Amino acid sequence: MTPVAAGREETLEGRITGALVGAAVGDALGGPVEGYSPEQIRRRHGGRVAGIVGPWHGDAWRTARPLAPYHKGDGHVTDDTLMTHALVRVYATVRDHLDAYAVADHLVPDLMTNPRWIPELEAEALPLQRIFLAEKWLVARLHYGHADPREAGVGNIVNCGAAMYMAPVGLVNAANPAGAYAEALDVAGAHQSSYGREAAGVFAAAVAAACAPGASPDSVVAACLERAKDGTRSAIERVCEAAARHSDFESALTPLREAVAPYDTVGPDYRQPSLGARRPSRLHAIEELPVALGMLVVAGGDFRRAVLGAVNYGRDCDSIATMAGALAGALGSPVPEDWARTVADASRLDLWEPARTLTGVAREVFARDVRRRRAHEAAFAGIGGPACCD
Repeated sequence: MTPVAAGREETLEGRITGALVGAAVGDALGGPVEGYSPEQIRRRHGGRVAGIVGPWHGDAWRTARPLAPYHKGDGHVTDDTLMTHALVRVYATVRDHLDAYAVADHLVPDLMTNPRWIPELEAEALPLQRIFLAEKWLVARLHYGHADPREAGVGNIVNCGAAMYMAPVGLVNAANPAGAYAEALDVAGAHQSSYGREAAGVFAAAVAAACAPGASPDSVVAACLERAKDGTRSAIERVCEAAARHSDFESALTPLREAVAPYDTVGPDYRQPSLGARRPSRLHAIEELPVALGMLVVAGGDFRRAVLGAVNYGRDCDSIATMAGALAGALGSPVPEDWARTVADASRLDLWEPARTLTGVAREVFARDVRRRRAHEAAFAGIGGPACCD
């Protein structure tokens, strides 16, 4: 059985493989059309994107603005996948639940000191040299500023920077959305505040919920709404209500944008954000997570349809497709093998190794959690509390 086919299994390894490979494939498909509108994408490609495409500016990608010097396209993953894999490496080191201090102690040094192949640069470099400003904030605040890791995210751009790589938190807490939400909020505190941090928690909860036996897009959305707060909850509710009225992404593109627009601070022109963009608020939400959930609903959980819907939505579509791909993959929808192999080869990445690593970590963490629960039960019973089976 191929690694991609493992995503069809109702097993922990299958769910984790589907989520992580699916996230990387979504990321690579969305990268070359990031920042554009559905109309611009259709004109550029003579129709909707239906798979892996080349750079927006063709062979001029090295100098064409505003994307230079990044080779977005041809199956190259972006910083979404680089950060996701970096977080998996932190789990592989700690081999337990993570918190904001794990970001300071392990993630930041990894970004600063370990050169890796960066697909978009077509060179080996420090991940720090590729990640966006919102992620560079981690290094500035934690390494140079010595900020309390639990509060370091305050003051950063409020965007999807933390949410985009929180799938591993959901997978370590597979089938436990409440645990995933709490852990992701702690981890993301080092990176984000306000609705950016909230989205990280809710996305992790969504991935955990998608791993549960019999999970569906509706059960995933329900798990999100059970935990999401303020504008994040409202945006998810409105977008998924709109999504439920559609069964193909073409008809859903405009309604989903209209549903999320009141909660999105960036505004109609993605490349020229409004003056109020990406500032803390209890009324607003990042755009990426609600739309990813909406596309999951439109697609009925089908990986190909959910990811292509996210890609053709445009705007921050690499992150939207990363999230949609992780969720559909965690639900068990097969990741197209040709897409996965092309992305792995083009990006020079083993997309399946992080899944194998994280599966082992998840099993260890679960066993440790059981021992901790048993110890708590015994201690609670010892002070007169009811026994667990009473």
